[in-house]
Amino acid sequence: MEKEKLYRLKAQANQLSPILNIGKNGITDTLIEELNKQIKANRLVKVRVLKSAEEGKDLNAIAEEIAAATRSTLIEIRGRTVVLYR
Repeated sequence: MEKEKLYRLKAQANQLSPILNIGKNGITDTLIEELNKQIKANRLVKVRVLKSAEEGKDLNAIAEEIAAATRSTLIEIRGRTVVLYR
């Protein structure tokens, strides 16, 4: 992805609120299904990963797993928040 588009998406993401929280159940089929609906409707979404979701995994691994499962592009990880785009 070109840098200019990436910067534009990051700027747009700053205005968004997280639409989903990933909690102790982790990445489930239901979560992926809902996330796909949200990405299809909004294209750019923000997801918060709660501490209880980690359990031995690091945040980067969780973010990559979500991006792969939803066939979206990981734009950035800021704190415990993941921004995805499709």
